[in-house]
Amino acid sequence: MKLLFVLTQSLDSPSGLGRFGPLARELVRRGHQVEVVALHPDWNRLPARRLIEEGVTVEYVSQMHVQKEGSHKRYFSPGRLLWVSLLAVIRLTRAVWRSEAEIIQLCKPQPLNALAVRLARRGRPVFCDADDYEAESNRLSGGWQKQVIRFFEDGVIHYAAGITTNTTFTAGRFRALGYPDEKIIIVPNGIESGRFEGAPETENLRRQLGIPAEAPVVVYIGTLGLLTHPVDLLLEAFALVLREKPEARLLLAGGGEDFEALRRMAGELGIDGRTIFAGRVPPDQVPRYFALGDVSVDPVHDDLIARARSPLKLVESLAAGTPVVTADVGDRAAMLLDSQLGRIVAPGRAEALTDGILTVLDEGKSAERRAALRRAAAAWDWAVLAGRFLQFYEQLHQAG
Repeated sequence: MKLLFVLTQSLDSPSGLGRFGPLARELVRRGHQVEVVALHPDWNRLPARRLIEEGVTVEYVSQMHVQKEGSHKRYFSPGRLLWVSLLAVIRLTRAVWRSEAEIIQLCKPQPLNALAVRLARRGRPVFCDADDYEAESNRLSGGWQKQVIRFFEDGVIHYAAGITTNTTFTAGRFRALGYPDEKIIIVPNGIESGRFEGAPETENLRRQLGIPAEAPVVVYIGTLGLLTHPVDLLLEAFALVLREKPEARLLLAGGGEDFEALRRMAGELGIDGRTIFAGRVPPDQVPRYFALGDVSVDPVHDDLIARARSPLKLVESLAAGTPVVTADVGDRAAMLLDSQLGRIVAPGRAEALTDGILTVLDEGKSAERRAALRRAAAAWDWAVLAGRFLQFYEQLHQAG
């Protein structure tokens, strides 16, 4: 089977790491051909725009709609954004048209790639994967932009051969739009277990970050953008944690448009001396950062953005043997087996996060506990999850 993945982000983005990259590699390992055409957040500085990664052909054809440099994200002016978007559509369309793939996988139905696929599909079946609520999770300057994104996002019901998603919320949203239930499948975000094999070395990392040996570590790895990830709740909660455990450290690894705003907030809360902003870390270092933590945190409000997400950070934390504190929003309680793999608390409340963090820290960590969490994470291994995608492709492609 020959498949083409069409993506508006790079494969080292959260969606690329937790979903499309691992899926593509696993399909290749099973004997299928997969090519990826994508946009990149720093396209002009790419040393190579076409490469082969573990058998997957990847081509970055243009700049994505935002610019990412180090730990910061920069938005284009309206005029520049229009030009960048036009070029992206033209180049994506050309790449889709010339591909000889039998099946097209539309990854994240956003205007740029959805339009390109509609223009260049040439009668081939299109499967759509929706891993976010795109109309809600993008920072927009006007309501009309949300309407445009929603038009393309919801419009997949008119031409998709099947829809895959990672949450029960999004599956229900497409059912409510009238899409047939038998053409929807839920597959959560997952991991490649090889990244988490063995016990990651953490002592050198602890020294490098200046964390005392006896200090408990609260870790967050993810986007530092307040629209989609309310890290401000975590900062407020950690200020309360320090009243009980003044020796604790908060380790934030990631970048985003609110990186500097969160650093200022840490100073205003008086926790900057106990908070480490590590910036973006390479994917191969993520297991070390999670393993360094005594607890990891996924702060969320109960909103449409959080309900539509299957947070990769939960699975990666478990795979590293670190328990998670998050809120009862969307599928999170089910993922943590109702607090068996961490703590489920009330959403949107710093005090609730504080209680959950302190509870996990007081429970302590042990080799047995970490091993149990790692075993639980095996349910999200792409060696398992990819089979569900493949069966779905085959079933609906043959039926069509």
